Amino acid sequence: MLKLLLLGTAIYAMLCLAVFVFQPRLVYFPMKAMAATPAAIGLSYEDVLLTSGIGTSLHGWYLPGRENAHTLLFLHGNAGNISHRLDSLRTFNQLGLNVLIIDYSGFGQSSGTPGEQQSYDDALLAWQYLTETRGVAPGRIVVFGRSLGGGVATWLATRKTPAGLILESSFTSVADLARKYYPMFPMRWLVRIRYDNAARLPDVDCPVLIAHSRDDELVPISHGRELFALARDPKSFLEMNGSHNAGFMQSGHAYRAGLARFIAGLGGSQASSIAKP
Repeated sequence: MLKLLLLGTAIYAMLCLAVFVFQPRLVYFPMKAMAATPAAIGLSYEDVLLTSGIGTSLHGWYLPGRENAHTLLFLHGNAGNISHRLDSLRTFNQLGLNVLIIDYSGFGQSSGTPGEQQSYDDALLAWQYLTETRGVAPGRIVVFGRSLGGGVATWLATRKTPAGLILESSFTSVADLARKYYPMFPMRWLVRIRYDNAARLPDVDCPVLIAHSRDDELVPISHGRELFALARDPKSFLEMNGSHNAGFMQSGHAYRAGLARFIAGLGGSQASSIAKP
């Protein structure tokens, strides 16, 4: 019995070590192959290539919107690449927004390796491109983060002051989510990729919109409600329906109208006041 106990303890310790060491493989699921471009759905766009201070390159697309519109910086989730976000790009185009969407390091045509700090650096590089190269005023930029991208967006909004922050289908922290999926492990000590929205959101000094589906099967809506409670005023909550990855589409007009109301409330935009069906 003692030998079995020691063997079981050793196996458990090895599993804990594997979770710690190979954690990036449990968090990031990048795809290099591009499925399509915005041209496939009739949208005009520019290829954007940004070079970081360490020599890696980030690939993205810039899609022009209506004149005097806000510019949305789109930070996507943990899988695929920007070519898998065409439905979102269509929605944002219907709202008249300019959009910059980037692939994090190691995703799509971006070089490098995915990582938490690296994703923050990538977002900062995208912000600098908008403000310095394209001359967009910070007060005209809306930072949008979906799922894991919410962690990147919240971090950026604590360093810069955008016009607004939108967190869609995001979580309080990776550690909180990991405890749901891996209750057999001491995730509080094992998690080293954190994306701690709950700790950072109270420091965000701009209007915040939390959008979350009541049907989200990956990130329970309780995460969205907790984030809403933590955010400063002014803030809004948009309850969607549908799955984690498709809720924004399944919610249809209600989703588009919710985004339009929030962005119109930021002031000074002709683009956001109309949500096309």
